Amino acid sequence: MKVLRQLLTSLMLLALAVSTQAQTGQDIASLHNQILTLDTHIDIPIELGLEEADPGIDGPMQVDLPKMREGGLDAGFFIVYVGQGAMTEEGYAEAYSKAQDKFTAIERMLNKYPDQIELATTPDQLESIVSQGKLAAAIGVENAYPLGPDLAHLQEFYDRGARYVSLTHFGHNHFADSSVGRGEHDGVPEPENSGISQRGYQLIDELNRLGIMVDISHTSPQTTIQAAEYSKAPIIASHSGVRALYDHPRNMNDQEIRAVADKGGVIQLVAFDSYLRSVSDEEQQAIADIRADMGLTGDNWRDRMTQELQGDLRQRVAYLHVKFPRATAATLVDHIDYVVNLVGIYHAGISSDFGGGGGIHGWDHAGQTPAITEELLSRGYSEEDIAKIWSGNLLRVWRAADNLGSEL
Repeated sequence: MKVLRQLLTSLMLLALAVSTQAQTGQDIASLHNQILTLDTHIDIPIELGLEEADPGIDGPMQVDLPKMREGGLDAGFFIVYVGQGAMTEEGYAEAYSKAQDKFTAIERMLNKYPDQIELATTPDQLESIVSQGKLAAAIGVENAYPLGPDLAHLQEFYDRGARYVSLTHFGHNHFADSSVGRGEHDGVPEPENSGISQRGYQLIDELNRLGIMVDISHTSPQTTIQAAEYSKAPIIASHSGVRALYDHPRNMNDQEIRAVADKGGVIQLVAFDSYLRSVSDEEQQAIADIRADMGLTGDNWRDRMTQELQGDLRQRVAYLHVKFPRATAATLVDHIDYVVNLVGIYHAGISSDFGGGGGIHGWDHAGQTPAITEELLSRGYSEEDIAKIWSGNLLRVWRAADNLGSEL
């Protein structure tokens, strides 16, 4: 009888543990679904909306409409990205053409699936779209370079939906200095602006006038601090990490974080593996060997990357992480914790950089988005604070920029 009682007790405890785990999972899912979730940096292929990159199917892309639904990701800033090139007439023309391709790709997605996803050009619109059960798309421009030397295309970009513009990318430009320069390459100079140039200040004036958020991800520390001090509206870092936790030039030091927060801005902490941990030479070589085996070599290998190849590459690289552990949801939330502890709950947000190299263990595509909510809950964040981190802080800054634009 004693053995039987012990067996029954063990079975009851096991059933209770399973029930508790299920209940906890339900609680996390319920909370996650109640919160408006916003990812501020989703890179896209120029084929978005075509058969090669159809966002309406659950395919190889890290973000598509089915994955957004599966993961309860309500909204995202889809990115018009152009890498830094030569500051010449030809360079500006090529950059503008590439930006046009990205805008067109986003518009194809919206036109192809109007019953599922809609463009938001104000915070109120975004909230309204989500409340109707649709997904919301906003647009960010990564690198001000394609605006041209005289901002000729800024109004056009605004009219097509751009609501944040990052001053630089990798490489200094005519507006400001980057966190990572590329030297004398194709006419791109070493830093000469000492932060923001005169044209850069004119750009910030125009962004403020239109109600476009100023983004300082990819800028140098001096540029970041000057932008925060000069802008009349709060500014954002759309996809950055904390330098005190991992010393990478793309991450922000404490002075930068404080400067953004002091102006009322927000730092969107990014789920980019190599911005969150050290990647050894051995691991880099292993990844290079995989790319070589796939024929993805040379300076332009990314230009030849189809969505199928990208998915295959991610899968093959994933096998390396048994030997080389990736950053996790906990690593990302460490960066969120740091910002919250340094400057307060109102200045931290979340971004993935999916499609542009982003992805960590546990949050490697949009369908896994609840993992971040679960980790925040496990740290003791309240529902109210999680809502701020997932969207409330960014929407507050966007609203401030939008209101200023209405006043100027």
